[in-house]
Amino acid sequence: MGRIFEVRKHTMFARWDRMAKQFTRVGKEIAMAVKAAGPDPDNNPALRRCIQNAKAVNMPKDRVEAAIKRAMGKDKTDYEEVVYEGYAPHGIAVMVETATDNPTRTVANVRMHFNKQGGTLGNSGSVAFMFNRVGEFKVKNDGQNLDDLELELIDFGLEEIGEDSEGNIIIRVAFNEFGNMSKALEDKGITVISSELKRLPQNTVELPEEQAKEVLELVDRLEQDEDVQQVFYNLK
Repeated sequence: MGRIFEVRKHTMFARWDRMAKQFTRVGKEIAMAVKAAGPDPDNNPALRRCIQNAKAVNMPKDRVEAAIKRAMGKDKTDYEEVVYEGYAPHGIAVMVETATDNPTRTVANVRMHFNKQGGTLGNSGSVAFMFNRVGEFKVKNDGQNLDDLELELIDFGLEEIGEDSEGNIIIRVAFNEFGNMSKALEDKGITVISSELKRLPQNTVELPEEQAKEVLELVDRLEQDEDVQQVFYNLK
């Protein structure tokens, strides 16, 4: 009985850790969006996207409002977006997006994570060419016909459309079409659950299970860092 409780407790804490990390990530995105274009979501598309994403991870409304107020206050933290590139063990390419108020601290930490897990932090441009930057929208499936929806959205930069394992509709566009698609979905009254910019590998590499585990240990370590927003890699 005690062991069952310990397992459940561990699972609960892991879930809380993930939630806390998600809230921190969205909070930084809100701060950067407010700094760039102000606190009014009606006039700030980036902030509207952040609020959508906050809802998608069940971030309470009062925490969203508090994050907006902090971003407007005198004691606000100014975050800078910095992207790091490198290789995990066994030649797997990795890109790390961060939001930091101290790039010196962040680069030292990211380099340490790579080194401790048998990877190597590279120079800017060392692996970026292996990834395509895309916009991805998760849309509520209200019974739409995907073929009809594809025709509706093709003029707004649609590149891919499909469904995820939960039945939501996934829409992908090129990076420079992100704003066009966001506005089109809004104008058409299509409910967007979340939207984000991603870096998708052009090709993936398959590894044996033990080697793949070593790569994922590095990814997990990076994702736990408080300055890291997202990690992308080309492991299959």
